[in-house]
Amino acid sequence: MTPDPAYSTDPADPPSPTFASSVENSAQLAGSVAPTAKNARARSIEPLLAGLLTARHPDAPGPATQSVTVEGITLSYEKVRHLALIAANTLSADQVTRVAVHADPTWSTVLAVIGSVLAGVTVVPVPADAGPGERRHILTDSGATAWLGQAPDLDDSGLPVLPTPNVEGVDTIDGDADESRSQLLPVDPPVDSSAGAPVDTAYPAFILYTSGTTGLPKGVQLSRRALAAGLDALADAWEWTDHDVLAHGLPLFHVHGLILGVLGPLRIGSGLTHVGKATATAYAQAAKAVVPQGDSLGRPAATMFFGVPTIWSRIAAEPGSAAALRSARLLVSGSAALPAPVFERIRELTGHEICERYGMTETLITVATRADGRRQAGYVGIPVAGVQTRLRDDSGREVPHDGESVGDLQVCGPTLFDGYLGRPEATAAAFTSDGWFKTGDVATISPDGTHRIVGRASVDLIKSGGFRIGAGEIESVLLGHPAVAECAVIGRPDSDLGQRIVAFVVRAVDLADEGADDRPGDRTQGDGSASDAGSDATLAASLTELVAQELSVHKRPREVVFVQTLPRNEMGKVQKTRLA
Repeated sequence: MTPDPAYSTDPADPPSPTFASSVENSAQLAGSVAPTAKNARARSIEPLLAGLLTARHPDAPGPATQSVTVEGITLSYEKVRHLALIAANTLSADQVTRVAVHADPTWSTVLAVIGSVLAGVTVVPVPADAGPGERRHILTDSGATAWLGQAPDLDDSGLPVLPTPNVEGVDTIDGDADESRSQLLPVDPPVDSSAGAPVDTAYPAFILYTSGTTGLPKGVQLSRRALAAGLDALADAWEWTDHDVLAHGLPLFHVHGLILGVLGPLRIGSGLTHVGKATATAYAQAAKAVVPQGDSLGRPAATMFFGVPTIWSRIAAEPGSAAALRSARLLVSGSAALPAPVFERIRELTGHEICERYGMTETLITVATRADGRRQAGYVGIPVAGVQTRLRDDSGREVPHDGESVGDLQVCGPTLFDGYLGRPEATAAAFTSDGWFKTGDVATISPDGTHRIVGRASVDLIKSGGFRIGAGEIESVLLGHPAVAECAVIGRPDSDLGQRIVAFVVRAVDLADEGADDRPGDRTQGDGSASDAGSDATLAASLTELVAQELSVHKRPREVVFVQTLPRNEMGKVQKTRLA
């Protein structure tokens, strides 16, 4: 597909505003007084949760999808808005400007986040599995002054806990009171005139903490302006409307699960079902409508599903559950590369080709496969509306967009963050001199604008024998072998080659023996299966030869290490630094 001119990847095109220019112009863009729910549509910036604020009454004509299901409890948009406004008023009464949210997948978290956005309060999501040290750093660094909703067990922060309303505690809604309350609350906070700071940097919508390879996690400041631009771009790319119902089981402290997975539906006006634990069975159940019992609200069938590769691997391993997704409109994968065998298995079982997308906490989603575009395993699509991308080599020279040449991926556009909290040096280092954000990832770009993410420059770009080799393409080939369940490829120092290619492999038979829940389908049968592979040495030689034949001799692993498991984080990403 030929990309629309709006989805530019031409390095010659002038970049869209990034951190350096957006800070200067944000006050002008946002206006000196924040819009309210009553007048926002007349302003240049709409309410971030426009779909929620303009939702129709359940009895009004139109799509019957406007409900939210969390913890198995389904509430109408009207009730969600009413309860969130109660939480917002709690923040306003206590004059809280920056609030921590214990981000487990509960109604308390959802209402806390929505209420904070409505009140113009900065949300600091704290991972539900954060240890005491990480939690203490996030709270101290962010300057959060209270918990909203609930505090984690054994919390020693000393911060007050402000409650969110019980979802089953309000049976009737006073529409007039609800509407008048919503008109008084800002959808964007006012400019801090005393400090002279623009709205987006003085009052970010979210501060999300992201870990690097060294040091403590950094606070990424995300503005309402960036969030709105990112979500609208995805609505365009995926043809996402208020007729859709999104289902997922992602954590609520990342961009994928929280921003896309909760704020996305509420901006667009679509339904939402959070399935809790992400299992194949739970996704299958979300694909089926639940008929109301008496006066209770039924759950509409999901039309869109978000998942990470681990989730899609589990679904691929359960044909019965996968078949239930045939009724969906769109399947989306992100947060890590989707193995080609999983892509093919899902297509076989569901009739759908999964849409992949790419982004970071600092950039939101910048590249995505379009609903009306070509889908190919291992490729993440083209830049979303307003975003531009380019490739550079180690010397800063342009890398051609030929689909083969690997370069450092840089992006610019309206979805970028407004700097690392309290770290101006780190912020400056993240941008080029001409205002492009350095993602730290390496990629290829095809002539038609399609992107393939090779991986992190620090661990996935291997420089061996004078060649720049992407670990991802080797991993894709290895995963095509029936004896391989999982793998990770890294480069290790080598006195002759600079780096030698090392492949860590989990054999399919090992996962089968352990009865693992997350094994990516049944790949242990037939010729070349794990049971037929023989010794580790024989299998290693077979894998090395496979890569040499499918790719090239210089890309073959010089060492194959068999392991029981690969180290992963909570999103399923392999932590290669622990293998180096």
